[in-house]
Amino acid sequence: MSKIAEKFVSMEYGPALEDPKEALAWLDGHKRRFGHFINGAWQQPLTGEYFDTSDPATGDKLASIAQGSAADVDAAVKAARAAFAMWNALTPHKRARYLYALARQVQKHSRRLAVLETLDNGKPIRESRDIDIPLVARHFYHHAGWAQLLDQEFPEYTACGVVGQVIPWNFPLLMLAWKIAPALATGNTVLLKPAEFTPITALAFAEICQEVGLPKGVVNIITGDGRTGEALVKHPDVDKIAFTGSTEVGRAIRKATASSHKKLSLELGGKSPFIIFDDADLDSAVEGLVDGIWFNQGQVCCAGSRLLMQESIAETLVSKIRARMETLRVGTPLDKAIDIGAIVAPVQLERIRKLVDQGVAEGATCCQPGTQLPVKGLYYPPTLLTNVHPSSTVAQEEIFGPVLAAMTFRTLGEAIELANNTTYGLAASVWSENINVALHVASQIKAGVVWVNSTNLFDAACGFGGYRESGFGREGGREGLLEYLEPMWFKEAPALPKSAALAADEPAEDESAVRDAVATDRTVKLYIGGKQVRPDSGYSFPVRASDGSLLGEAPLGNRKDIRNAVEAARKAEAWGKATAHNRAQVLYYVGENLSLRADEIAARLARVVGEKQASAEVSRSIERIFSYAAWADKFDGAVHNPPFRNVSIAMNEPIGTIALICPVDAPLLGFLSLALAAIAMGNTTIAIPSERYPLIAGDLYQLFDTSDLPGGVVNIVTGRVMELTKVLAEHDNIDAIWSFVDDASATQVKALSVGNLKQVFTNEGRAIDWFNNKQSEGRWFLHHAVQVKNIWVPYGE
Repeated sequence: MSKIAEKFVSMEYGPALEDPKEALAWLDGHKRRFGHFINGAWQQPLTGEYFDTSDPATGDKLASIAQGSAADVDAAVKAARAAFAMWNALTPHKRARYLYALARQVQKHSRRLAVLETLDNGKPIRESRDIDIPLVARHFYHHAGWAQLLDQEFPEYTACGVVGQVIPWNFPLLMLAWKIAPALATGNTVLLKPAEFTPITALAFAEICQEVGLPKGVVNIITGDGRTGEALVKHPDVDKIAFTGSTEVGRAIRKATASSHKKLSLELGGKSPFIIFDDADLDSAVEGLVDGIWFNQGQVCCAGSRLLMQESIAETLVSKIRARMETLRVGTPLDKAIDIGAIVAPVQLERIRKLVDQGVAEGATCCQPGTQLPVKGLYYPPTLLTNVHPSSTVAQEEIFGPVLAAMTFRTLGEAIELANNTTYGLAASVWSENINVALHVASQIKAGVVWVNSTNLFDAACGFGGYRESGFGREGGREGLLEYLEPMWFKEAPALPKSAALAADEPAEDESAVRDAVATDRTVKLYIGGKQVRPDSGYSFPVRASDGSLLGEAPLGNRKDIRNAVEAARKAEAWGKATAHNRAQVLYYVGENLSLRADEIAARLARVVGEKQASAEVSRSIERIFSYAAWADKFDGAVHNPPFRNVSIAMNEPIGTIALICPVDAPLLGFLSLALAAIAMGNTTIAIPSERYPLIAGDLYQLFDTSDLPGGVVNIVTGRVMELTKVLAEHDNIDAIWSFVDDASATQVKALSVGNLKQVFTNEGRAIDWFNNKQSEGRWFLHHAVQVKNIWVPYGE
């Protein structure tokens, strides 16, 4: 071998350190002490309390940061509230100009912001400089465009109001942009709390807000620990909470906001599968894996932390991964030649170590390269765990570090089953040269984002967010804007009168009195799995007409009946895989058959709601059925063109199994308004009809039976609404719950749904006119009946 070749083989990268002097000078210019940013100015914490933030690569103190109190939060909320009317009233063009100015100013200060991010977070400067900060500017540019077009594209919507935002420490400034840009574009004012570990770039952004002349109070930034976040979440004058962070904290926020009417979006943890099939380009897949799990030290909510590899290539692939791991450089984050920087904080480093040790104790084999770690600072080497069992801790729990857990599969079906074998559903990466295989797998994975032959691609035009315990709501894209908007009519809707709903503690009528009454007109059954069944309890309850006369008896459903209904709904999930055209045809049949029985059903309903309303309900119900039959194959997704060699296919997918708590005041129309929106999009349902007239169940199941609706798509359980609602809200195999009864019911479903973080859609105690098409049908309901999956597909050589 020639001397030149020998030197090429043995060549080591020399240090290429970024000079931090400009960033340090900026810190010094603020005397390394920061207050809160409230109403356009810096304010010292009212308690006088500060805490230190430090560089995880060295342990050196960077600055003293204000510890926010409830009083500080209140001052910021008041500033945001005072600014809201003015900001929301600005023309779309004026708001767009401010967002554009923010984007330009981020670009102007991009190098300094990148260095500050690396100093505060520990991520490699290459990532801060080349990925994070350019994406921050991209989000403000993109949303400047949305601000300009808002009135044209969302004419019936308005801003939520004052928005509280809590962001994590892994992408401090990028998460700020994800939150603040759409909030401002839609006319909201903001109070943002950055993570305790990484507040500095949020404070630098506050200074940028001053530089562009953003009106006072539009953006407020309060720093502090979990106490500050709790005060923000619980503040009564905040209209929406947007949170990115751990699933555990997400549950706490869901519970804390249950009794309020705050709109809520949660982007939580993940345990994303990285699936490699035997026909994949293995070298490309390994490079993708480096980005998938070792990007940002693995401190990424969508990190590809579960490697699923086809058994036939496992040995070869593992060898390639181990060889690639030996070339990864761990070191000072400001060195432009390193791949893996520092872990953000000692508590996170200890968590990573503990979970890896637990994985080894459970049978995994640990492989780490011989990389020398820096003596000073918080570092952990890239780690591969093989021989991992799908049920082991490291395969199920989010580690949030540079740790890859590897498993094998044999068949495509097994790959999909393993991919979905977690409680999470944030992202996935699929590697195959067969586009049919890749797209089939992508469509079957329960995740909000799927990358084909790529990983960790993000863009402001493309929605990002999870399924299941990875949260609900989306960041980016059109769907991300909707998180900060509400229908104008809903925002102004009056509260339901207390008499509109049955009281939760209303005593049951004496059963003996019912037995002694005159013979009833009819007794209905439950409707489960396409069959009429008797209730498990063996009991029924009386149903009376408006004049007090006995109309009949309805089954008293219980927990076991709900369990059976959920099982039936799960077995009917093929409904979601049927073509939209086929679903539309079935709904048209339902409409036809209701037309044939219109007089008969109206006559029975009239004894409860009166002839005029009964006739109107039946007539409008037929119309509503036809509307959702029409929507079934027209509520489409989109194809986005991000600034990469990719397209992103945004697909509207059914949520799964949805529980429906139907409104009291329109027993037939209210039931169908909810059920049809859900099933038109491919969901299956368990419906609790109005307790005022549950006998409508008898008419409905006869209607569905004669319309070719598959058994289990709609299940009907009658009974005491509040009792059944509790069972449904706590059930882990229900993916969403819609409650359109009263304020108490809305609070109940939110508080009790924290177990699996099911999506919740309620009327928030507000009155809905079920006879008004603008209020009671269409896109608002359909938006809640689907979750958007973005599948990224590369193209070109």
